[in-house]
Amino acid sequence: MEPTYVFIPGGWHGAWAYDPVRERLAQSRKKSMSFTLPGLEAQPGIPDKGINLDTHIQFVTDVLLKENLREVILCGHSYAGLVITGVADKIPDRIHALVYIDAYVPADGDSCWSLTSDVYRQRFVTGASIDGFTVANPPGSDTRRRPHPLATFMQTLKLTGNYERVVNRTFIYLSNWEGSPFVKQYERLKNDPGWHVEKIHCAHNVMRDRPDELVDILCRLEPGPVDA
Repeated sequence: MEPTYVFIPGGWHGAWAYDPVRERLAQSRKKSMSFTLPGLEAQPGIPDKGINLDTHIQFVTDVLLKENLREVILCGHSYAGLVITGVADKIPDRIHALVYIDAYVPADGDSCWSLTSDVYRQRFVTGASIDGFTVANPPGSDTRRRPHPLATFMQTLKLTGNYERVVNRTFIYLSNWEGSPFVKQYERLKNDPGWHVEKIHCAHNVMRDRPDELVDILCRLEPGPVDA
């Protein structure tokens, strides 16, 4: 069975963040999907104060089940590392590989708040000062970004351990941006035999800046042929 690449965007982003990557995969006739998470739509209307991390995890899970996808290469950027871990905990048998693209790698009880740096915690607090429910876009960011539901950054992740049944786990470290909260995580995982770790010398938005290198890595993660 051919794999399907499923891309989950990080904070403030929508499905559009992966367009350069998906275009290259389509040129190779590979299947892919990318989702805009609830609360981050282009025209979200009135902010839904009830959107949290569970909402995002359930949204992705429901789509994968509705589409009856299997052999999924589930990729999450930044914040979305928590989302893909939660999805894998719910439906591990449908996931071929988990790919953390400069993303948080959580354990049970972690949150984006607990895993990130003091700089980003302050950004969450300052950014939420407008309405108390969403974190405003970072200064000078892409105009397509949308305020991000604060509760998704704050809620702790509850895991049963089923996600550990997905044995193909890759962390892609992006090494050329100041203040990265992923340096210690990279140092921890690079010698862990349970992980495949790659490094790309670029800033945090590898999907835009180095899509070809990212696609090369992703294509090497596809399942091999099954013996007859």
